[in-house]
Amino acid sequence: MATLLPTPPKIGMVSLGCPKNLVDSERILTKLRSDGYQMSPDYAGADVVLVNTCGFLDSAKEESLEAIGEAMAENGRVIVTGCMGKEAEMIRAKFPNVLAVTGAHQYEEVVGAVHEAAPMPPSAFLNLVPDSGLKLTPRHYSYLKISEGCNHRCSFCIIPSLRGDLVSRRPDAILREAEKLIEAGTKELLVISQDTSAYGVDIRHQPRMWHGEEVRAHMTDLSRELGKLGAWVRLHYVYPYPHVDHVIPLMAEGLVLPYLDIPFQHASRNVLKLMKRPANETKVLERIKNWRTIAPDIAIRSTFVVGFPGETEDDFAYLMDWLEEAQLDRVGAFRFEPVEGAAANALPDHVPEEIKEERYARLMELTARISAEKLQAKIGRSLDVIIDAVDEEGGATGRSKADAPEIDGEVFLRDAGHLKLGDIVPVTIEDADEHDLYGVPLR
Repeated sequence: MATLLPTPPKIGMVSLGCPKNLVDSERILTKLRSDGYQMSPDYAGADVVLVNTCGFLDSAKEESLEAIGEAMAENGRVIVTGCMGKEAEMIRAKFPNVLAVTGAHQYEEVVGAVHEAAPMPPSAFLNLVPDSGLKLTPRHYSYLKISEGCNHRCSFCIIPSLRGDLVSRRPDAILREAEKLIEAGTKELLVISQDTSAYGVDIRHQPRMWHGEEVRAHMTDLSRELGKLGAWVRLHYVYPYPHVDHVIPLMAEGLVLPYLDIPFQHASRNVLKLMKRPANETKVLERIKNWRTIAPDIAIRSTFVVGFPGETEDDFAYLMDWLEEAQLDRVGAFRFEPVEGAAANALPDHVPEEIKEERYARLMELTARISAEKLQAKIGRSLDVIIDAVDEEGGATGRSKADAPEIDGEVFLRDAGHLKLGDIVPVTIEDADEHDLYGVPLR
């Protein structure tokens, strides 16, 4: 006699913002799928739509509100979560019929709201989910969040008010998640948090047992253990605290990718002071030179803010000179944008928009030239490349160890139709431009 299974409710998801939000979305979907819910690829088929919002910049808030409005118009049964959950009254005033509003990384509240809005019919056959959870990224790479929140109080940032102070995960829980991801096919782990270097400070670096050995809740120890699992390990959002120096030898040993994502934000002491960030740019330059001595292939990416209130032409010229000497591999820049609730808004001497644009253009021109020169130097070399896409014409697209997905450059390959997603292959580099490399896989 056949068993007739009940039809489980379907959940739609719109995930906005940074990779940290993406991990939150994955965790929410994983829990809901384990509870038996199905996923809907569109609004029409969903019983409930979740919108995971970003509230870091005013432009991001506008995008989040547009996404909520679209979900309300197309479906009408919407639960809002994420950073804009702090502004629940404003969201409810604009969209009075939303089912629920929760804050960032409030997983239990989100799942509870879904259970209430679309109850799951009881069935032992519906609670199925892979151990690695549900992912919004390709199978071969995964973001691995090691902590929530931040203890810094940078004058331009409202992340602590949105996500709270630093809360670190247990090292054994992180390693267990990483192990499951790798068993499920992950070839690259992208370690993320708001401040990766501060990992474990809040729990006093308390050690936990992992495979019979103690592992401290510390960036160096965690990086070493992650490196032993056999996947590429890429470190993001690393503040240049002194102990970062101890991670560089792990890169030289091949345990961690020779890649650091460090949000320097500026180099002028005056501007760094106004930003309420450490002002030790000279020592940083010395340390970068030492890092390159230990791990010559290290790629350093960073972001900078131009036109911060009080930034003078001398401050900007200092930043340009600093960048010329630092020779960073990957650089992104932002024009200063006031964020509601940020202390920087009250600072005097705001920079006119036309000057911001002019400085932004000069900085991007300089960093593009530096990037082009660095990539030109790789022509003729053999680099390991992880494959992200294969086309029908025999081409493929991948990334070198110096390239994080979606934010850095790519490696475009010819004669690569035999490759598969997630393959890591040696590639001969034949050409380069300002941001990308071109090559052919070695047979």
